[in-house]
Amino acid sequence: MIGYPLSHTFSPSYFTEKFKREAIADAEYHAYSIQDAEMFLGLITEDHVGFNVTIPHKEAVIPLLTRLSDEAAKIGAVNTILVQGDELIGYNSDVYGFRQSLERWAGSALAERALILGSGGASKAVQYVLSQLNIDYQIVSRKDDYLQYSKLTPDIMDSHRLIINTTPLGMSPKDDTCPAIPYGSLSSAHQLYDLVYNPEKTLFLQRGEAAGAMIKNGHDMLILQAEKSWSIWNGNEAEY
Repeated sequence: MIGYPLSHTFSPSYFTEKFKREAIADAEYHAYSIQDAEMFLGLITEDHVGFNVTIPHKEAVIPLLTRLSDEAAKIGAVNTILVQGDELIGYNSDVYGFRQSLERWAGSALAERALILGSGGASKAVQYVLSQLNIDYQIVSRKDDYLQYSKLTPDIMDSHRLIINTTPLGMSPKDDTCPAIPYGSLSSAHQLYDLVYNPEKTLFLQRGEAAGAMIKNGHDMLILQAEKSWSIWNGNEAEY
């Protein structure tokens, strides 16, 4: 895995346990904390079969790759890389993980309109899934091109019942932070999904729960996308 920082990630321990559970003796999973995505190229050895990519490199890594899957190209973000000879092929298993987790959680009760908090690589995967599900959404970001947090009125909050945090706010060790939405406008009709999985219940989710909202963290998404990554690395990308 490459990203920065990586103190929050459960992926190495997840794959280490997976290798033990499935009696895979010739595999190792390592986390490489790199500030610059281009440093990734210097990490590759003949022993590598693939990489996961996390914040903040999901978009920056794309120019370094040989080619992208159709889905990753449409999304504009990569979280899984297959090393195949001299080729570096980018995929996005976040899409599979997020959609499966979201539908299992909310099912037919899934809200019809959403706010996506954040506009980075993880946000792009979420946008892609919501478009597939015909869920209208608005992106909320500190960047000028999007709806600003300060512009979230009670009416906007009431009409967008699904709120998805794709930012790292609240992630350990900075678990005293959360997106600056008007939490007083939340109700039991809202559904809050946080892609962050460490801690188990972020401040964003705690405040949603206090308002009676449905809440969900990103742990299931992590497992689902990890298994999809494993499938890709083992030559089953056609199934993806």
